[in-house]
This record gives sequence, structure tokens and C-alpha cells, in this order.
Amino acid sequence: MKDVSEGGMSAGARARLIGAGYAAQGLGYAAVVTALPTFKDRQGIDDTFVSALLLLVVVAAAGGSVLADRVAARWGSRYALASGLFLVGAGLAGTTVWSPNAVFAAILLGYGLGLGAVDASLSMQGVLVQARLGRSVMSRLFAAYTAAAIAAALLMSGALESGAGAAVAVGTAAGFAVVVGAVGWRLFEPGRTLRSSVAHAGGSRSVRPVVLVCGMLIFSAFLVDSAVSTWSSVYLQDSLNAAASVAPLGYATYQGAVLVSRLVADHLVPRTGRTLIAVGSLAACGVGCGLVVALPAVGAAVAGFAIAGIGVGVLVPLAFSAAGEAAVGSSDEVVAKVNLFNYGGALLGAVLLGALSEPVGLRWAFLIPVVAVVATLPLARRLRHLTVITPVPNPTP
Repeated sequence: MKDVSEGGMSAGARARLIGAGYAAQGLGYAAVVTALPTFKDRQGIDDTFVSALLLLVVVAAAGGSVLADRVAARWGSRYALASGLFLVGAGLAGTTVWSPNAVFAAILLGYGLGLGAVDASLSMQGVLVQARLGRSVMSRLFAAYTAAAIAAALLMSGALESGAGAAVAVGTAAGFAVVVGAVGWRLFEPGRTLRSSVAHAGGSRSVRPVVLVCGMLIFSAFLVDSAVSTWSSVYLQDSLNAAASVAPLGYATYQGAVLVSRLVADHLVPRTGRTLIAVGSLAACGVGCGLVVALPAVGAAVAGFAIAGIGVGVLVPLAFSAAGEAAVGSSDEVVAKVNLFNYGGALLGAVLLGALSEPVGLRWAFLIPVVAVVATLPLARRLRHLTVITPVPNPTP
């Protein structure tokens, strides 16, 4: 791909705009998960009801990912991304005020639909602009997500400490998502790829090993991420009796570790190899969550979240990059399919941990991600066997 895209905008400038899309997603998601204790108190709901709401969001997000694939195939992933950001902004804005629980659930349903559309289309956009630049940038794009998530957690902590309330942080995220979507409607990466049945002589069968291997890595990574993102603040505040202003800092520390790992991954992975890095990342995820279970103290839990963050930070962009490069001629479709594994992991990490919080407690529920990453370790070795499928030129609208 050339360095200058449609409209004379350079690929580097477009990559930075896509990075703003990652930032909008990270800001919004972190604002929501760190506001969960506030939502619980305001709406008068318990962990079980929260788990049901999270299940609704996950199901809606999976539908949003499928919808993004359809929109990308017809018009391009830039429109899927911009539309998803509008839905995210509207959903976030709706959560800032009290509403009957049925209405609150409907608001989160809309947010989940936008969340899934943005998840899938961001990775499509990242793969396309990375190919246009001819160098690895996926980890740095995800770093923008992480930096914004840290900012949201710190903003939430400050808002709660000052008495301004969680609505300040969530409302800020809503406005940012809408602004980025409006700018990106015409300026996101315009390229798109063909369906696998058209792009590759072997048809859709040729991309199945890519989807399976990369998808399972995404499943494990997002299981850990969802467990920590959703329940770290609740665990620190409700189980370990941390102050309300301290509880979001566990998530901020986790995201800090994710950020550091993503800032170095684009340089480290090409030198070390994806297989070794993937195995090490899975191990870090397991050790970090294991520490949370082994030592029920605020300091140990925060340290465990940070260790897990190192693994998640590298694993997610690594898996999407591997999928995009192995099936470059149909990367939009393949990335959308790989992204669906995200929601299986989110389902277990967010919903199952919450369901187990009453009978066994959140501390022991963190064993679930430990078991998952250990079971996924053998799959990481198959990364070296993924072959690049012969591509066709990327069409642009």
C-alpha cells in the first residue's frame, strides 16, 4: 500500500486518527466498569443483577461485531467504526442519570451494540493502516486505548473523591466518542478487503486455522481482561474493604502495565518471535490472576492485576496482527470472526465471575482465568504454523 491514502491524507495521519478511535473506546469502557459500584448503589442492584446486565452487553456486542462485518463488506469499516462510536456515545450518556432498571438495561443494550461494532471495526482499520504503512503499529494503536482507559480510571477516582460523581467521567467519555466518530466518518481508513470465498482460491476453509488459533488467544486474553476490568474495583472495595477512591486504582495499575507492554511490543515481537511472546504473555496472565487468589490483600491484588496486564497488553494486538497478516486478502472478514472470540472470553470473565461472587466469593472466582490461560498454552505454539494466504489487491471505494 502507498503511504498516501484517499483524499491526500497520509497513512501516518490516518493511523493517528484511528488511534483516537481506540482512545474513545478505552475511555468509554473504563468509565463504565469503574462506575459499576456507583451504578449498583444508584440503581439498587446487586452483583447478580450486574452479571445479568453484563451478559446483555456481551450478547449485544457480539451482534454489533457481526453487524460491523456486514457494514464493512458493503461500505467499508470506516462507516462501521463511526456509527459504532455514535452508539457508544449515546449509550454512555444514557447511563449518567437514574432510570428504571428496564430502561437502564435497554441503554446498556444500545451501548453493547456500539461496543461490538467499534471493537471489530477498530481492528479492521488497524490491520489496513498497518499494511499501508508496511510496519507494525497495532500494539501502539492498542496503547492509545490503554492510555485513555488509565485516564478514565484516574478521572473516575478524582470525580468520586471530589464528590462530583461518576457522571462526570462517563459523560466526558460519551462526548469524546461522538466527536471522534464525527471526524472519522470521512477520514478513517477507506480501504477494505474481499470476502474470503472471493479473495482466496481455497475459499473460506483456508482461513479457518487462522480464525481458530488467533481467536482462542483472543478468548483467553479477553477473559482475563474482562475479569480484571469488570471486577477489580468491586473486589477491592467490597471484598478487601478498600476506600471508594482507592478501588479504581487497581484497574488503573492494570492498565498501566498494559500500556507499558504495548509501547514496547511493536519492537519486541519482530525480534523475539510471536510464538515465544504469546506463551510468555499467557503465563503472565495466569501468574497475575493466581496472585490475586493466593494473597487476599489490597497490595497483592493490585500487583497481580499489573502482572496480568503485562500479558494481556501484548497478546491482544499480537493475535489480531497475526490474523490480519495470515489472511491479508480478506482481513476485514477474518478480523471480525476472530473478534467474536472476544465475547466468549468477556462472557466468562465478566458474567461467570459475578455469578460466583455470592457462593464462593470474587477471590476464588479469579481462578477461572488461571485455568483458561493454562488450557490455551498449547495453542500458542501453533502460531508458527500459520501460513500467509496469497492475497489479492485491496480494493478501495
